Amino acid sequence: MLYVTKKIKFSAAHRLFNPTFTDARNEEIFDKCNNIMGHGHNYTLEVTVAGIPDPSTGYVIDLKKLKQILQNEIYEHVDHKHLNYDVPFLKGIIPSAENITVTFWNILSEKISPGKLYRIRLFESDSSWVEYYGDPIDIPIYELK
Repeated sequence: MLYVTKKIKFSAAHRLFNPTFTDARNEEIFDKCNNIMGHGHNYTLEVTVAGIPDPSTGYVIDLKKLKQILQNEIYEHVDHKHLNYDVPFLKGIIPSAENITVTFWNILSEKISPGKLYRIRLFESDSSWVEYYGDPIDIPIYELK
């Protein structure tokens, strides 16, 4: 099995809060990430596809095709957006790096072919990231303010 990875970067804002918590509890849990106006990150998204190279091309997946999928399905929707308000596929989800990563997986897993989506890694900074390998996870949906 071979693993091919494509990386894209985007900038976005978000606010971490749970509408079922009190203001004090949101402040306690999310601290400065609970800023009512939001805060931003320069994200890096790495998407890894696993597979066996096609004998006629030598590719697991054509990186141009993978780049186009990431552009159309993710980048165009999230770059320079407020994730709580501007991105329909994140509506009602607390936009933590963990929940964003699972949501990206759910979008991309059906779009990637040939090969199979193997891993998504989302960096919020150089020192903080989430990795996801597609284990089933239900993300709670909230009525966000």
